[in-house]
Amino acid sequence: MASATFKEMCLDTSRTMDAAGPFWAAITGCRYAPSTKAGEPGDVLGDQEGMGIAICAVPEDKSAKNRVHLDVSVGSLDEITALGGSIGEAHEHWTVCADPEGNEFCAFVREGELPHYRTFEIVVDSAEPEAVARWWAARFGVAAENADRQGDPTPFWWIAGAPGFPTAGPFFAMVFAPVPEPKTVKNRMHWDLYGDVDDFLAAGARKLWEVPGRTRPIAWTVLADPEGNEFCVFPAS
Repeated sequence: MASATFKEMCLDTSRTMDAAGPFWAAITGCRYAPSTKAGEPGDVLGDQEGMGIAICAVPEDKSAKNRVHLDVSVGSLDEITALGGSIGEAHEHWTVCADPEGNEFCAFVREGELPHYRTFEIVVDSAEPEAVARWWAARFGVAAENADRQGDPTPFWWIAGAPGFPTAGPFFAMVFAPVPEPKTVKNRMHWDLYGDVDDFLAAGARKLWEVPGRTRPIAWTVLADPEGNEFCVFPAS
């Protein structure tokens, strides 16, 4: 039974609060909304809630490769450097890049007119891609897949069509990619959901902490999935 609706992504920032929001708004095709509170980094907003990125101020600096990153379409890699990002290792179809604070993402250079919303995948490094993909598929009430367009299995697993996923722009999916290294630190990027905390706990999630609310006892709850990936659950109503 589905218990989750995708809400938005979140990105931690510690050193470039004035650059993180504008960079990600431009690179994803969204807009930047500055915070009305001094010292807070603002947010990235899209035409749909699921396109958003909440920029969260944290005290700790980035200390490891991002275990969760976005794949985005660009017209040119020059767009990234013009916004203050950097270019890293090139692959056949994509290039590993980084935002002004060093957060990795993958840029796919596309010919022709780009979609208004440029993000098309959330990629999650995984020790057991099939198991964690099936776990999240069950939470969203969709199927986990691993066959490419020719029907051949791949080492990657993904889910698409989940409630709350953006429907405007390109195909949108959450991809679970096999990696040899274990998770060692809190994820710098994570996702927020609407749902029932008890449903997640019953399915094997682990509660990390709760954030007190102003108009309700708990504003949101931070949980971890079976591989330790942090995510936040907000009440559905």
